[in-house]
Amino acid sequence: MRKYYGNSTIVRNAYSKENQAEFLRVIDLFKKYAGKYRFDYLMVAAQGFQESRLKQSARSPRGAVGVMQLLPSTAADPQIAITGIDKSADRNIEAGVKYLRHLVDVYLNDPALDEKNRTLMAFAAYNAGPGNLIRFRKWAAKSGLDPNIWFFNVEEGAARIVGPETDQYVSNIYKYYIPYRLLTEREAKATTAKAATTEKLNASE
Repeated sequence: MRKYYGNSTIVRNAYSKENQAEFLRVIDLFKKYAGKYRFDYLMVAAQGFQESRLKQSARSPRGAVGVMQLLPSTAADPQIAITGIDKSADRNIEAGVKYLRHLVDVYLNDPALDEKNRTLMAFAAYNAGPGNLIRFRKWAAKSGLDPNIWFFNVEEGAARIVGPETDQYVSNIYKYYIPYRLLTEREAKATTAKAATTEKLNASE
């Protein structure tokens, strides 16, 4: 566990100038669709960074495309019904977030889950499939762990059943979420301070 969670080499530098520029370029889209589909916009932005470094040009060998690395066939399914995700970051991000909402509504409609763990498990289902998520939670319950808590509980089932990929995927997203939150808080404080300084200067005139 120390080796896995202490491994920072798997986490890209979300604070780099290039990655901050990508973040600022698409963050309004994450705000828009996270609000529409009821998610923390920084959490889904962190997922986008994990998937593609927030680059719409990203393509995977399996055919996943864009910021959210979604298959066009998944996006075009009647449950999501969004096309053009290969060409438009707007369409791509909406499709990814709408698919997350579908996963939550169908497979995680459980009052025992809090919002944080519901979202983390939706990320796991996005990565490993909803059928596997059900297996992870069942394994946790049978093993005396909490099927409603991801870290150190349901993720143990994921590691046993599909290996480290899904654990690492969700963990990375949460690691990216922290600097995004700190960056946003810093920007908000700077904006507030600038407004206060402007108000004082206007008052002194």
